[in-house]
Amino acid sequence: MVSIKDIAKKAGVAVSTVSYALNGSDKITEETTARILAIANEMNYVPHAAARSLKKQQSHMIGIFLTDFGGHFYGDLLQGVKEGLNRKGFDLVVCSGRQSRRMIPERMIDGAIILDETFGDEELLEYASRGHKLVVLDRDLDHPNINQVLLDNKAGASLAMEYLIDQGHDKIYVVNGPKGSFDSKQRMHAVKQAVDRTPGVTFVELPGNFDKAAGEAAARRIADEYTRPAAVFCLNDEMAIGLYDYVQNNTSLIIGEHLHPIGFDNIELSRYVQPRLATIDYSMRKWGALASEQLIKLISGQPVDHERIYVTLVQGESVKTIV
Repeated sequence: MVSIKDIAKKAGVAVSTVSYALNGSDKITEETTARILAIANEMNYVPHAAARSLKKQQSHMIGIFLTDFGGHFYGDLLQGVKEGLNRKGFDLVVCSGRQSRRMIPERMIDGAIILDETFGDEELLEYASRGHKLVVLDRDLDHPNINQVLLDNKAGASLAMEYLIDQGHDKIYVVNGPKGSFDSKQRMHAVKQAVDRTPGVTFVELPGNFDKAAGEAAARRIADEYTRPAAVFCLNDEMAIGLYDYVQNNTSLIIGEHLHPIGFDNIELSRYVQPRLATIDYSMRKWGALASEQLIKLISGQPVDHERIYVTLVQGESVKTIV
């Protein structure tokens, strides 16, 4: 790899002169700068990002850490983060996997947005104690260098359950998410509270994984057990769509007559299934934009308060009144 020492040798100047040229300093003439930049280009010189960010104490890059990139969930969220960062002159790096975590302690990024259940709380608190700025979207952590921008999962799950109960449903299947998911735990907590305060209502918890396959597996079991109309609360839309596919392609059951599903997230695809899927809506783009805004405030030393993303119920023909 070509270094600034190599450029200095070829140009016949001091290393400091090359550094001035590469950094746009006015300590040398425009002619000298132009000549050195031409030589650097000729030698295919690439600046060492880590060294440069260490010297400047800022990389103007933010990392967002995700468990994975699958499904239809992340697009709007990432777009919101990107737009919020770009307005402030920051670029976004999307990360997944344990090796990418080195970007935080090695300060290759100025801060991080966390939506990755594989991070342990203690690990994040350790980063924060070393001065790293973090925004978490998937857990409740208390530290001056950590800001929370959380989805109101409990309110959303309560809205879903109350909607099903108000339509006369007293047996509700609930398709859960991944075991380690903060969102799943919060939603299931609200499900149990709704059932506890409503006499005569029961629920059956089915395992899930926030993907289409989990919805198909749940639909298979529900169809095998079917004796009378039942409601199904899928803790995200992807699983609800999987349930639709299985029911409509493999059974004689009818969505909105025999099974009454409701989802969570209001992803774009859910708006086109028939009958229209009832679901819980919120702005994923706003969630991402607010996370980026809060992180930039943390980095710049401005005061921040924890934020919450509020939700609303979207009614759909998938859920009808049971007489």
